[in-house]
Amino acid sequence: MPEFRCEDCGKRLFHENETTLEVQKTIHSKFCRNIKGETHSYMHRDPAHMETFDIERENDTTGEPVLKK
Repeated sequence: MPEFRCEDCGKRLFHENETTLEVQKTIHSKFCRNIKGETHSYMHRDPAHMETFDIERENDTTGEPVLKK
């Protein structure tokens, strides 16, 4: 099975289809943090920014807050 190990962060990518592995390598190269052994999410949210992204959905139809504080 073809595999690839990132020299910057040490992450191992593998897939039975070489074309798919190339796609994974391309995506990883764009998001690699270059820190060995660190796990992270591709989705980030600033902890200081706690406002609702969709103001119209902040409250339900009866006016009650949808988000829990």
